[in-house]
Amino acid sequence: MTHDPHQEQPFISHLIELRNRLLKVVLVVVLIFLGLAPFANEIYTLLSVPLLQHMPENSTMIAIDVASPFFTPFKLALVVSAFIAVPVILYQFWAFVAPGLYKHERKMILPLLVASTFLFYLGVAFAYFVVFPLVFGFLTAAAPEGVAVMTDITKYLDFVLTIFFAFGITFEVPIITIVLIWTGLTTPKSLAEKRPYIIVAAFIIGMFLTPPDAISQTLLAVPIWLLFESGLLFSRFFIPKSRYEAGMSDAEHEAEFDEIEHHEDNFKS
Repeated sequence: MTHDPHQEQPFISHLIELRNRLLKVVLVVVLIFLGLAPFANEIYTLLSVPLLQHMPENSTMIAIDVASPFFTPFKLALVVSAFIAVPVILYQFWAFVAPGLYKHERKMILPLLVASTFLFYLGVAFAYFVVFPLVFGFLTAAAPEGVAVMTDITKYLDFVLTIFFAFGITFEVPIITIVLIWTGLTTPKSLAEKRPYIIVAAFIIGMFLTPPDAISQTLLAVPIWLLFESGLLFSRFFIPKSRYEAGMSDAEHEAEFDEIEHHEDNFKS
């Protein structure tokens, strides 16, 4: 079999474009981090408010490692920079995959990316303003008598970041539900019939992604269930339709067919 260098060019060009977009993402995160770094301690103080409000009087957080008072706030500032850059990250992802999508797919992906960004931030906000006060209030009150509650700053950061990511990702359930139905992999009726299994799965996910207490597990499982219900409700507007149900003319259908053939030719090349 002869080696055709022309077949490697599209693949290499895609790799170059992917590298350039990843560099843009890294650059944006670094620039945001440089802006937040001088306020790293203030950001950590803001993050620790939900715990400090429930700690006993005269009790403080501690630093076990020698360098953790310096590195931990900067680690938080870097993570916050990535959180802030989520719209840029999703935009670069959208810009990379958009040329390979059909026209009707491009109309759907951008609204879904915007909605997924909003839901991710909503999940993080829900964790900070609702989950943390309840969880820390329960955990500090449950401490045995004579035990001083003094949390290490690094372990606290790891704990809250895990909760943030858990709630941010699980709040994407409506998007996942809509995409499954939009792509024709399932139907609203089929998902509705699986509701009991999804509720059980929500509590299992809550058990694995949250600390071993019933409050945080329930606070994650119940939103997953409600978000699934909302995704099931809105997904009815995204049920795939035939071209005649969608009101497509023969000319529009021919254009769509030509576009599909064009993508298949590009894929083969």
